[in-house]
Parts: sequence; structure tokens; C-alpha cells
Amino acid sequence: MQGARVLKFVLMMMVLPLVGCVTSPPSQTENICKIFKEKDDWYSEALDSKRKWGSSIPTMMAFMYQESRFQPKAKPPRRKILWVIPGPRKSSSYGFSQAKTATWDWYQKSSGNWGADRDDFGDAVDFIGWYNHQSKKRSKISLSDPYHLYLAYHEGHGGFNRRTFKSKGWLKQVARKVSGKAATYQKQLNGCESSLDRGWWFF
Repeated sequence: MQGARVLKFVLMMMVLPLVGCVTSPPSQTENICKIFKEKDDWYSEALDSKRKWGSSIPTMMAFMYQESRFQPKAKPPRRKILWVIPGPRKSSSYGFSQAKTATWDWYQKSSGNWGADRDDFGDAVDFIGWYNHQSKKRSKISLSDPYHLYLAYHEGHGGFNRRTFKSKGWLKQVARKVSGKAATYQKQLNGCESSLDRGWWFF
């Protein structure tokens, strides 16, 4: 019995650090300044992605808001078998950016970020910046056009170039929401960016 208690204690000590490392979503996702105030390392990571790939911080954050609401381990819902039994998930999308496994593999190979994880914010925001950079190269979309950037993000560059989104009214509506969120985040960021650049202790 004593040995079982010791083993249980050791297992608990091993699990607790892992639990503590789980990233929770920000409590106020409607305001980008409050997001960066709560998650004080996210701004520098988003800024790194902007400098590397050229995509604006509000655009990348609007994509993440739409895709996962900043849930690090977000997954698509499961399909229903006979309307009741949980079946396979609709896709391999996972994490902050809801990147599919094949697309994430492409990102790792192209960017050289081999250790990137989809449930890590810094890696996910870098992925979004990288993907928008690809959209600029492959689909000739301006990095200041979040509406069309999101359509390419959802449809893939091949689908976007074939204009597969034209018959998807629901998707165009979502893209308009993303574009509106990016504009809102930009206005908010304009009011706090200088403080962020100096550090939150000045905010």
C-alpha cells in the first residue's frame, strides 16, 4: 500500500507541471489591447511575425479570433453517425490557427521552423503571417486586404485562384466579419501600440 501511495504521489508531481503549462485563452478577446495586456509575451511574438512576413498584427489576430477564439487546443467538431454517434472530425485542423496537418508540415519545411507546435501562440501567429505571405506571392493578394487574405486562408491558394468562394455566400460573410474585426483591432491597437512598444509597465 505504501508503495502505491508513493507511486501516486510521483505521478501527480509529474502531471502538475504539465497542467500548469497549458495556455488559457485571454479573458477579453474583443479588445486587442486587453489581450496583449493579459498575455504579455504575445505582442512581441506577433510583432516578430509582422516583421518577418509583412502581415499586420490586427489581421493575424483577427484570423486567430475567427479560427479558434484563441483556444490553444481547438479542434473541429466530430461528424455524427446516425445523427447520434460521434464520428471522425471534419478535418485535421488544430490549435490557435486551425492549420491542417499537411499545411503545417508545409509551413515547417518552408520556414525552417521544424519544432513549431500548433498549440503554441508564437508558432501559430508566425504560421498565419507566413501563410498570408504565401497568399501575396501565389494569389497576388495585398497584405492590407484581410477580406481576400481570409478567403485564401480558408480555400487554399488553388481554390482561391479558381474562385471557389464565389458560390459560398456564408464564407464571404465570414470573411467580411474577419475584415471588420481586423479594422476594429487596428483602431484599438493605434491607441496602445506605443505603450506596448515601450513595455506594459508604462501602460
